[in-house]
Amino acid sequence: MVATGHPLASSAGLAVLRAGGNAVDAAVAAGLVSAVVLPEMCGLGGDLFAVLHDPTGTHSVQGSGIAPRSLTIDQLRAAGSARSRGPLSVTVPGMVDAYFTLLARFGTRSFADLVEPAIEYAEGHPITPERIVYIDRFASLLREYPSSAAVFLPDGRVPLPGEVLRQPDLASTLRLLASGGRDEFYRGELAERIGAFMASIGGALSADDLVTQATEVTAPISTTYRGHTVYETCLPSQGQIVLEALNILESFDLSLGSAEAVHLQVEAVKLAFADRHAYAKDPAFGPSPVDELLSKDWAARRAAAIGLKASDDLPPGEFDRGDTSYLCVIDGNGTMVSLIQSVAANFGSGIVAGDTGVVLNNRASAFSLDDNHPNVFAPGKKTVHTLNAYLVADPSGTPVLVGGTPGGDRQPQWNVQFLTGLIDGGWDVQQTLEQPTWISSVGSGSGRTANEFTLDLEARFGPSVASALEERGHRVTVGPDFTPESSVAQLIARDPTSGVLAGGTDPRSEGAVLAF
Repeated sequence: MVATGHPLASSAGLAVLRAGGNAVDAAVAAGLVSAVVLPEMCGLGGDLFAVLHDPTGTHSVQGSGIAPRSLTIDQLRAAGSARSRGPLSVTVPGMVDAYFTLLARFGTRSFADLVEPAIEYAEGHPITPERIVYIDRFASLLREYPSSAAVFLPDGRVPLPGEVLRQPDLASTLRLLASGGRDEFYRGELAERIGAFMASIGGALSADDLVTQATEVTAPISTTYRGHTVYETCLPSQGQIVLEALNILESFDLSLGSAEAVHLQVEAVKLAFADRHAYAKDPAFGPSPVDELLSKDWAARRAAAIGLKASDDLPPGEFDRGDTSYLCVIDGNGTMVSLIQSVAANFGSGIVAGDTGVVLNNRASAFSLDDNHPNVFAPGKKTVHTLNAYLVADPSGTPVLVGGTPGGDRQPQWNVQFLTGLIDGGWDVQQTLEQPTWISSVGSGSGRTANEFTLDLEARFGPSVASALEERGHRVTVGPDFTPESSVAQLIARDPTSGVLAGGTDPRSEGAVLAF
């Protein structure tokens, strides 16, 4: 079974499974197609994280890159708000190396075999209405760079739904990777072309920065929640937020859908985010106290901080509202992949790297510029990453579920809601994804200060829940239901006895679950 955010990606993954490939092979094929058909979400110029289980065990894959070594914090400070997009926002892309690492460690097929559908769709595929929404919204950004406008604004205009989006330069790049391997991107012709283009527009990323990229494969971080083991991606991923929030919630009985349950979930997530802001950083630049943050003793202390009223405990700072692409796969032998990839914000930096067709990320915008912050910028450093994905084992220790969602700092919030729906609510995967959801964010709305929270509720919670939350001190706004701006989660569950798979796809997206 394959669940992705786009039908063409799901179809590509299913074809690999039908041909005898394993879940890792299918995930790479689906990811490559996603990198073509979801260009505002993910691409070769972005990063990739994954957690997977195969006969050798459970593994966490960290495929993010460093900040350019020639870039300085003074340059970013001088750039002001301009650092969030454009030439100074780009870090080394990790996704390509992560694909090759996944296949070398866990796959059975070659990159060249798996990339063909992506090449075909890069040559041309009908663009969907949801893609048009994003191109229209970010048209002014794309117009700043002729190489970007040439791809996404042909003839100077936003495409119409159903028109064929052609990315011939990206198709050529994919062919180079098929013939030359990952070194083409990090040491070869592509690296030189990307570096030269960035230099020509005032960027800091160079071919020398690309040379040292290496994907990390480690044991995942984990915790237990009501007898289940939940695995997450490691630092610099922020997967620890999901695990700490679950640990905190374990102290409470959750009546899901009620105002009390929403209050408890929101406050638990706030506390976990506060701890991320205070302690998380690139492990290469010093230790973070992850083991302590994920201990049950720590969770009990943090749970005691939750009162009857809403709090504004999170340190000042906007949540990252970037977007991403998530997919999951389980094969007939029980190998499971939970994979998330992204160029950070929609269309990343806004830059297509010259004639490579590669949309470059803007992940450097996630660094702090506060000298005392653990995630402060430094040349050659990886920023703390919003990307995270999870895998769940039942009380017997048998892996039974993979899931995740795009959404920047909204990811951990939705992941907590879906995991509690599955475990506390006992809901099936589709029921879980169709529940009304909430988002807590800071500095939002007219007159809000930087550390004041707004709680956005889908309307299906109902007016009584909204009123009860307002009585608890939450600043509530009620929005529409099932909008593409919301979760784009995917879930696959496996019955440990029969091996039967059940998949769910978020009704807020154009995703698809396919199986045979």
